[in-house]
Amino acid sequence: MAKKNGKVSPNDLKDSANKVWLAGLGALASVGEEGGKLFDQLVKKGESFEPKVMSQVEKAKDKFEVAKGKAEKAWTKLEGSIDDRVTAAIHRIGVPTRDEIKELSKRVAELTSKVEELRPRPTRARSTR
Repeated sequence: MAKKNGKVSPNDLKDSANKVWLAGLGALASVGEEGGKLFDQLVKKGESFEPKVMSQVEKAKDKFEVAKGKAEKAWTKLEGSIDDRVTAAIHRIGVPTRDEIKELSKRVAELTSKVEELRPRPTRARSTR
């Protein structure tokens, strides 16, 4: 590229830039070709690997369902234990339960009805004509 006098000719510069341009295009073409081949290879590997992964996913789902069932049973047992303890504490301090209040309300309504039946009714005064 350099001339004997130390100057670069415009033709040499143009040729050099053209070679860089062509090298870049060649690299791009190679990546395009190899990239397509690489993509196809990755798809094939993925297809062969998918059944193994899906098998592991199914196993994990099964383990999750088992763990979920155990957790639900433990939670139900814990809820029952808490309910029993709260109910016992409420009874100790004398607070009636909802069922006891319903029963008492029902009995009050029955007694009110019976009292109304026993209450004397005012009689009308007979008019004399």
